[in-house]
Amino acid sequence: MSKIKTYPGLDNDSFGGMTPIGNTIRDAWVFGILPEGETCTNWSENAISSLYTQVSVQWEKFQYDVSNMPEEMRSAHERIHKAAIEKALNMGWKPEDEKVPDIPDLSNSN
Repeated sequence: MSKIKTYPGLDNDSFGGMTPIGNTIRDAWVFGILPEGETCTNWSENAISSLYTQVSVQWEKFQYDVSNMPEEMRSAHERIHKAAIEKALNMGWKPEDEKVPDIPDLSNSN
């Protein structure tokens, strides 16, 4: 029988959650899906996947653009993500070392 994988929580994730899951959790705070400070410790993969879906639905309303958010939400987004970046930098995170996925060249597509 396989063991169900769980998320370690923002505090135990790489550099305080500088991962796609960490960003999803912080965005869930911004959108009011989760209370600010909820770290999702020991959440199942299904619970994280469900959270991702809920956050994506909210982002779609703003065309995935922070500038389309109401001022209060935009300010919360900036405050929350800025604090996360500062924490990660203090933990030794080096964003320049992060691998950015290759972007396919679609210019030759038919």
